[in-house]
Amino acid sequence: MKTIYQSIALLLLTLTIASCDSELENINKNPNATENPLPGHLLTAVEYHAANLYWGESTNYNSTLLWVQHWAKIQYTEPDCYNVTNTSFSTTWDRAYASLLTDLTTIQQSEAANDNYRGVAQVLRSWTFLLLTNLYGDIPYTEYGKSVTPAYDTQETVLRGLLTDLESADALLQTTGAAIEGDLIFDNNIAQWKKFARSLRLRIALEIADRDAATASNIIATLYNNRSSLISSNDDIAQFQFAPSPQWNPWASAFSARDDQRVSKTLVDKLTELNDPRLAVFAQLPQDQSVTNYTGAANGLNADAANNQGFYRLSRPGSQFLADEAPAVFFTYAEVLFDFAEAAARGFITADAEALFNDAITASLQQYGINNSTAYLQQSSVAYDATAWAERIGWQKWIAYYGQGPDAFTDLRRLGYPQLQPGPNSALAPGEYPRRFFYPSTEQSLNGTCYQHAVAHQGADELTTRLWFDVENKNR
Repeated sequence: MKTIYQSIALLLLTLTIASCDSELENINKNPNATENPLPGHLLTAVEYHAANLYWGESTNYNSTLLWVQHWAKIQYTEPDCYNVTNTSFSTTWDRAYASLLTDLTTIQQSEAANDNYRGVAQVLRSWTFLLLTNLYGDIPYTEYGKSVTPAYDTQETVLRGLLTDLESADALLQTTGAAIEGDLIFDNNIAQWKKFARSLRLRIALEIADRDAATASNIIATLYNNRSSLISSNDDIAQFQFAPSPQWNPWASAFSARDDQRVSKTLVDKLTELNDPRLAVFAQLPQDQSVTNYTGAANGLNADAANNQGFYRLSRPGSQFLADEAPAVFFTYAEVLFDFAEAAARGFITADAEALFNDAITASLQQYGINNSTAYLQQSSVAYDATAWAERIGWQKWIAYYGQGPDAFTDLRRLGYPQLQPGPNSALAPGEYPRRFFYPSTEQSLNGTCYQHAVAHQGADELTTRLWFDVENKNR
């Protein structure tokens, strides 16, 4: 059991720590800041902020969680209709660069840090860059922290670089090395961090598979041959468990302050169709007791139509997700198994894709305390189909990703499944679907030349511009 309250106390000591770009150090130096923050204290703060960023409003529940149709908006429905601007995602960009990556660099450069601290920081740094590139595409990466106007790297460069960075992190992390403190994700367990690093390499390898099958296949085959060294049970899940208010789960905070979201009709209808026992976990029965079934809200409605559904006649997210101390989940055992099932279906590894698919579903069910998967797996609507592997894996992985909006958004674009339908009031052209975030407006004003180069390479700074991994006409 993590010493959450002690660690949160450390967190509160570090929340005001400031880090500066070397070129601006003198003018931005805070005379009241800690000169040499202890790496354990700073690690606690970084993990807390990473969990809030990933699980929070800009990155998740007011954007990707709506776009993958896990949730729907019932008030202020603009983001659910893709009616967003280049200021809508500034928080994601700014917090990732100015907070997470800056503080992780500080840990890596700290004289008080040992190699295990540096390895953990490198894993989290890679995770942060991966989150950014999967949302925006081309991003500052190799020049980050070296210039106040860093050039953007192509997404291909970022993804290939992260594969190398994670190998370096894995080598730094030594279970027999010096101890670390302040880790609330794996409770200072270095072996778990090595598993997380290797699991992230598996995720990235599949992202490059449609562009470079040979490299992806080689990486995945090596990982599969050592699969016990990846996340290999539900006990290994990478997650951050929040504390009671004010360090609480951002979903609990959101539903305490407002009541703008409900579980999506798309998700409720699909789980109902499949007789999926996770429905009772992912959703609550409506507050209107005359409604005796789980009822989802339609996505992409205007405010009046959304209101007319009846707030109290629709299902809110499951109560365990809205608890103060509910975790932000970064990477699950089910995802590892789904990834290997896909690799087997693609012919990258010699393995039974159907068995891995079934194991992945079983792991997801067990993650939520559902221990009997036999009847569920025997349904024809669930069973693996080798001729439609992308569709079957896509739907089931989408279900297992519940709550993990950014990663569900990545796989939806990468796999092409599930094929979701935009709502009736979409701000995009008919049949169009969001494929990325806008760059923040500050990039245009403060880093304009590099921003323009990125747009010239990647394509227009629009929601519908495909990223490098998002290959059109996949013909699954």
